Amino acid sequence: MVGDTRIPLGPSPSKIGGILSMRPKNLKTRIFIDSGDPGETAKIMDMLGFLDGQTTNPTLISRNPEAQRILTERGFSKNEIFYFYRKTVEEISRMIPKGSVSVEVYADKSTTAEEMLEQGREMFAWIPNAHIKFPATAEGLKAAERAVMEGMRINMTLCFTQEQAAAVYAATKGARKGNVFVSPFVGRLDDLGENGMNLAENIIRMYKEGDGHVEVLTASIRSTDHLLYALSIGSDIITAPFKVLKEWAEKGMPLPENSYNYRPELKEIPYKKTDLSRNWKEFVFSHTLLDKGIERFSNDWNSLIKNK
Repeated sequence: MVGDTRIPLGPSPSKIGGILSMRPKNLKTRIFIDSGDPGETAKIMDMLGFLDGQTTNPTLISRNPEAQRILTERGFSKNEIFYFYRKTVEEISRMIPKGSVSVEVYADKSTTAEEMLEQGREMFAWIPNAHIKFPATAEGLKAAERAVMEGMRINMTLCFTQEQAAAVYAATKGARKGNVFVSPFVGRLDDLGENGMNLAENIIRMYKEGDGHVEVLTASIRSTDHLLYALSIGSDIITAPFKVLKEWAEKGMPLPENSYNYRPELKEIPYKKTDLSRNWKEFVFSHTLLDKGIERFSNDWNSLIKNK
């Protein structure tokens, strides 16, 4: 099993517009790219001079240029799209061998925990540095509870509330640090008029009361402001799309000053004192964006399947 998935500091330097670049000296947060395209992985690694991992999901795989080409020509069968996903993450894994690559199970509203777990076991064997993504639903948490007992590394995705994150913590107690991520989707909360970065900040604060076995992977990053604020609050990991990482690289990979302030005109999400010792099934973690997220991922995946 891989315990610490961080790559060593001090990677080989690269150039951005002729300027030498490498990991900022005081950068403690791990930087992932959120993409299903190995071509973007290669470009960002060249721009930054380093990369700590990658997150993928059904929507990102559906946008992969090669997937779009095949879809235009004939489409995939169900078996073929899983094979395509496997080959894609195998390529990414070879590019980031000491990092983490998140691979997401297929789940719609009727997918059971056992079905997710069966997929997860298979996907975990695809590459040596996988984190398996389960949705932070009741069935996803059941699967996660079993998965960590089996030694699987996981990433609980589509997190929109502090209670969901508390349930992830409770369901995965006993897991080794580095084996469990939780991914608050900050940008999608912004879309509702709520300050999504508050959620990431609240989860980090809540987890300080615990044993540190779950790491916060701030996701659905939409801007360099999101990225800089996630750095300032001490997110363990940030995953951002190619566009945002490119912009950050072109600015010289700045780190936030102590005085950095992020105050968007969005509704604040208040912190809730939470007892992490409770059974995960006691938490209420439903959210409209959770249902919409699952529907979106499953629809994007199914859109690729043309041949039965």
